[in-house]
Amino acid sequence: MTLDGAGRPELGRNLTYGLLDNLGRAIVTGRFETEPFPTEAELAKQHNVSRSVTREAVKMLTAKGLLSARPRQGTVVQPTTSWNLFDTDVLRWLLERQFSVDLLKQFNQLRIAIEPEAAALAARFGDEAELRRITDGLERMEAAEKGLDDTLDADIAFHVAILRASSNPFYFQFRDVVTTALRTSIRFTNRIKGRTASVADHAAVRDAILARNPDAARTAMRDLIGDVLELIDEAEGAKA
Repeated sequence: MTLDGAGRPELGRNLTYGLLDNLGRAIVTGRFETEPFPTEAELAKQHNVSRSVTREAVKMLTAKGLLSARPRQGTVVQPTTSWNLFDTDVLRWLLERQFSVDLLKQFNQLRIAIEPEAAALAARFGDEAELRRITDGLERMEAAEKGLDDTLDADIAFHVAILRASSNPFYFQFRDVVTTALRTSIRFTNRIKGRTASVADHAAVRDAILARNPDAARTAMRDLIGDVLELIDEAEGAKA
């Protein structure tokens, strides 16, 4: 983008993304569940921005599936089923919602459909550099247990390395979903005294991948994620 001497185009872009972030977060966290979405004129006045900035932000939210513009009805918030849940902004805003066991279950149901097969593919096709990243992630988890690394970041690095090692770009595209799922899971497991990610269970996945055993890698990853789903079921049963 070419900037003028005062940098106005850059400022306009920052205003647009700032408004996008504010409105997107408000929508996803439920602010407009009980009140109508403002008109562009109202938004411009509320946020002290131009109509062009407002129009662009609304257009971007529409592209993410959060809004729709209908004749004689104006701009309305779309139901969750219409949101682009693979969009990185939408995923980030979802983390700011009130904790939901249902959302956590849905994330992990998707993970158990994706990650075991990614682990099997990593065992078959991962090259040495990619397998090294998996081991690096595991070593970070071991260090985190001693307080030498961040527990969540290490866990994420391990799982993302496996998606990458699948050598399938479609699987790697799930990295943001998996990252968000893990960040949501940690909020849940932290509520259960003594429950942290099992390094031994992660090591079983890594070892099967390094052994080039797709079936064992698939099973170990399914067991790993299945453990979280079992915890969710137990929590729901206790609540009921």
